[in-house]
Amino acid sequence: MLHVDLDQFFASVEVLRRPELRGRPVIVGGSGDPERARTVVATASREARAHGVHSGMPMRLAARKCPGAVFLPTDMPAYQRKSAEVMDILRSFPVRLEVFGLDEAFLGGELHDPHALAVSLRAAVLERAGLTCAIGIGRNKNQAKIAARFAKNDPSGIATLTDETWLPVMGPHPVGDLWGVGPKTVKKLDELGLTTVAALAAADPAALLPRFPPRAAGWLVVIARGGGDTEIVTEPWVARSRSKEITFPADLTDRAEIAAQVEALARALGEEVVADGRQVIRVGVKVRSSSFYTRTREAKLRDGPTTDPGVIAAAALTVLDKFEITRPVRLLGVRADLLL
Repeated sequence: MLHVDLDQFFASVEVLRRPELRGRPVIVGGSGDPERARTVVATASREARAHGVHSGMPMRLAARKCPGAVFLPTDMPAYQRKSAEVMDILRSFPVRLEVFGLDEAFLGGELHDPHALAVSLRAAVLERAGLTCAIGIGRNKNQAKIAARFAKNDPSGIATLTDETWLPVMGPHPVGDLWGVGPKTVKKLDELGLTTVAALAAADPAALLPRFPPRAAGWLVVIARGGGDTEIVTEPWVARSRSKEITFPADLTDRAEIAAQVEALARALGEEVVADGRQVIRVGVKVRSSSFYTRTREAKLRDGPTTDPGVIAAAALTVLDKFEITRPVRLLGVRADLLL
């Protein structure tokens, strides 16, 4: 199993389009205006990261950390086109390919020399698409995904993890370094005294049941031991849902204005979904307050699947009525679950 991870993808695409930016710190995010409130970094080039800039950082803070950076707006259509080009390059090799996002993919098969294949893949992506990538090699997706992280710091751009090397390498790491283990899970594991990968790997799944359901408890122990999924899904990925959200420059306090924003988001989302030939079966609404407290509510459409943006907007307003809004609103979002 190989995991291909394109380096600083958005920023790299921008540098390809603007060669004069090569070697300069490039930061991509939002409208590209670092003075605009509540926008965050989508991608930072390696030169910008050297100044402490990283994805998810407020653009204003990024500008303070790296005042000489070039700030550019996010151009998703351009990144989608470049991603498709790279995936076509990977498909030209005799392996099964699973697209895992714009800048990631898993490749698998009966590979006699996976390292030689990784070298060839990196060379082809660089020569034909002008992009660099890190490649992780492992027995399963978990090992390959983690190995790709180490590959980013390896001069060859390639790293390997195996059943034999997994615990010697990953054992001392905090559990938060495992793929798919977020802050909430880390906190629960800390409460159980399981702070390292080695400690979690040695645990009996039953010991996790006070904080996790059985399936999650078993999964956590499996990935800590270096296990994981070995299936490559080559069928095109079909979205099960789509969402739109907006962070406001100033908090909203008027209920009518909040409702108007939810309705506008829902209509715009509905029009996009319908344009793609999909039907909506359920609508959800997200409300984030000025204190960052986030709540979500949802409801299934009473009359079945729809392609009517008006019905979708009306459903979103009905869901909004489930909220008691007592604090200023920082962010609103609408999600549409789709008929497969």
